[in-house]
Amino acid sequence: MIPLRYGADGTGRREDPTMRAFRADRFGQFVHWGLYALPAGTWKGRTIEFAAEFLMQSAGVSREEWSALTADFTLDGFDPAAWARTAKRMGARYVTVTTKHHDGFCLWPSAYTDFSVAATPSGRDVLGEILEAYRAEGLATHLYYSVLDWHHPDWRATVDSDADREAFERYLRFATDQLLELAERYPQVRGFWFDGTWDASVKANGRWTHEIEQLLKERIPGAIVNSRLRADDHGARHFDSNGALMGDYESGYERRLPAPWDLSVTAHDWEACATLTQASWGFHDSAWAERGRKTPAQIVEQLAQTVSLGGNLLLNFGPRGDGSLAPVEVALAEEVGAWMAVNGPAVHGSGPAAGWDYPGWGFYTAPLEHTAPQVPETPDEDPTGIVHAIVVRIPVSGLLTIALPAGVALRAVRALADGTELPFTPLDAHTVQLAAPAPTGMPAVLVLETGPAGPADGLSEPNPDVALV
Repeated sequence: MIPLRYGADGTGRREDPTMRAFRADRFGQFVHWGLYALPAGTWKGRTIEFAAEFLMQSAGVSREEWSALTADFTLDGFDPAAWARTAKRMGARYVTVTTKHHDGFCLWPSAYTDFSVAATPSGRDVLGEILEAYRAEGLATHLYYSVLDWHHPDWRATVDSDADREAFERYLRFATDQLLELAERYPQVRGFWFDGTWDASVKANGRWTHEIEQLLKERIPGAIVNSRLRADDHGARHFDSNGALMGDYESGYERRLPAPWDLSVTAHDWEACATLTQASWGFHDSAWAERGRKTPAQIVEQLAQTVSLGGNLLLNFGPRGDGSLAPVEVALAEEVGAWMAVNGPAVHGSGPAAGWDYPGWGFYTAPLEHTAPQVPETPDEDPTGIVHAIVVRIPVSGLLTIALPAGVALRAVRALADGTELPFTPLDAHTVQLAAPAPTGMPAVLVLETGPAGPADGLSEPNPDVALV
């Protein structure tokens, strides 16, 4: 073992009520909103085919020009209650909202900078209004904070001299002040989501990443912090130099997911974040961004894959410059929400189905309180376990083959949507087959009722002549 002062603090999963609630939520909404939503990917008539929130850097915009955008941040269409209702109808259980992105603009009136909503025409505490709107809908709230800051004169990507070191030490004091200010202004938040921590300057300051996590958790007991914040003594990120997870959950999956058969990720909590458009988190008003817009079915498939591997999915929305949600994003949320209203039990409060291998045609999930059926200890104990089969692609044969874990028998199959019982045929002692549900454009969910296998369950050997019932 490598001796570390700033490595991982824990040795396993957190099992306190706050972390268990986060784990059970499974589905969250990400919101990227700031000054970058005003130019929406275009600067002085030139559209930049890159993430809208990076426009200040990718278009070479000066601090002075970018700061001038505050005059146009008028909130004409800003309705945080509509954002929150959209998230709730979609089936999200929590929101992570940007407080300060890489451009340094703050959505709250920070006492430590004049580059905030206090400098805009309304001067309103935009962040406070957003958090209150989501709280009113019963959603938990998390705060995104970028450590990287193009606006602040003391920010350094690398520390190459004594002058750089002094400047960056001033910057880290500024970041500490802001983060503690956020915790004190908004103590109702459940967690902090860090970004912009990949530069050499931050990786060389593992002490600060460790200390700020502890300070935030002192201010808000039970607060959840993602792995992106942390660096250890040697600059390792997410996982320390001994391979232990830093922070409370891994957040290295950005616009990608682990392979559906990669069960190694179930060893710890994790969260993936995904965009709705090709590559932009902030609102990008261009044909380039629209080319990669995801469909509701694609989002549901990503969500199913994530839950089947024990993760959470954080789905991003980028409100427009006036503060309104783009109609296409609201429509997508409504379609995903219609699916979740029927099939939510396969997502909320669910996780991997222990012992059930990836079937190729979809994903298995099970309620967190019983991820696998147990042999009853007494004759009166209910031996039934529940596994959800989320069918995202229909095999050419039109038949679903279900390989049962050792010691498990299938008692019944029914459609989650309407409770219709579906017949199935045992192929051998460990495999059954049934007709795939009719395609509807969205994944179907089957409820598999299982119990311990007995001597009469299944066939002793494969029977190629058996017919599907």
